[in-house]
Amino acid sequence: MGSRTIHYAWFIAASAAVLQVTTNFISQAFAVILVTLQKDFGWTLTAITLAYFLKNLVQAVSSPVVGWLGDRYGARRALLLAATMYAGGLLLLSGMQQIWQLYLYYSLLLGLAQAAFAVNIPTTVAAWFRQRLGLAIGVQQSLGGMGASVMAPVLALVLSRTDWQSAFVGITLVGGIILFTLLVWFHNDPADHGMSPYGATATDPPPPSGRPSLAISKIRAQVFLQHARRTWAFWNLIAIHHLGCIGHAIIMVGVVYFATTRGVSLPQAAWIVSIYSLCGVASRFATPIGADRWGAKGVMALAFLIQGLTVALLFWTDEVWQFYLFAALFGIGLGGEMSAFGPVRTVFGFQQFGSSLGMALGGLIGSVIFDTLGSYDLAWLVSIAASLGGMVCILLLEPTSRLLIPNWEASLPPEAGLSAPSGRP
Repeated sequence: MGSRTIHYAWFIAASAAVLQVTTNFISQAFAVILVTLQKDFGWTLTAITLAYFLKNLVQAVSSPVVGWLGDRYGARRALLLAATMYAGGLLLLSGMQQIWQLYLYYSLLLGLAQAAFAVNIPTTVAAWFRQRLGLAIGVQQSLGGMGASVMAPVLALVLSRTDWQSAFVGITLVGGIILFTLLVWFHNDPADHGMSPYGATATDPPPPSGRPSLAISKIRAQVFLQHARRTWAFWNLIAIHHLGCIGHAIIMVGVVYFATTRGVSLPQAAWIVSIYSLCGVASRFATPIGADRWGAKGVMALAFLIQGLTVALLFWTDEVWQFYLFAALFGIGLGGEMSAFGPVRTVFGFQQFGSSLGMALGGLIGSVIFDTLGSYDLAWLVSIAASLGGMVCILLLEPTSRLLIPNWEASLPPEAGLSAPSGRP
């Protein structure tokens, strides 16, 4: 009887966090991979980071598509396909010898997989909650953000003590077991489990059952997207994600290599990633809760401001402890840079397009600048400008108390309208 006191939605939120830890590290710890590839294969930073650019470009272009796939066929099916590509890409990376293989395995396969994870995991969590959505997203985002904090030092240690092939075979086996095990119970929607969302009331529409709900969800998502695209906020949110990701991608890709040029060893430098990830956990957890209480605009603007201004510390950073201090302060802004998620995967896919394109450009900008000028100084300035630009865009958003598209359901056909069994867009 005691097990019934915990709603299944919390299992979904916890599973989502573990899924993010497992799948995000390959991007979050790219700074460690960058140093290792440059040392072992002798490729330039630009050539290596081009793989990171292409992966995020693939992720950007495919995000609306995988969001649509999640709406049309269900998030779990989309995620099972993504898990297959993810495990296959990691295994193929273990035998990599040429730079084109990095582009094919890392950029294409892992890019497609991570697009599906990034869009369908948080939106599935959102679909399971009517109440305490901010808390649920905070748990998922904060715990999910710990992937880099755990894996970056471990990856650096493993790569320093074993060869590339052995390291990635082990990662594939462990990661694959975790992914496929969790996805067995990762249901798309409460209706798929014969349940109502957490916090649903007796006046809410009854949960749908069977395949017809997917067709209704598809129609509702298409109509909602048509209305959303006519609003300024829809496009401004894409710009916010884009600029914010340019700002932090420059740092996330380049800071470990930059530290090694200052005499810091790779295992020591990997802790920079760990520290900013861990320090971002608290702010990542607090941001959606704070947004519920004080409004998203102010909370997000403050996060962008902190993210931008702390980068200036890198102009005077040389010692290990200075890098760790920077990482702690930067992590507060990085962790707080997020927005509320809705259950419409297609709409969120467009926001992911902006963020993925920003990650792609930011990661490449820093490496091109270093290979060209032999210094990261200009890259740090670009990072600061992008973060502050994102802050300005946030301040231009409409008040969150205003409902931007209040009557969109009036455009629905009768079979998908307010009386339809599906209670969400």
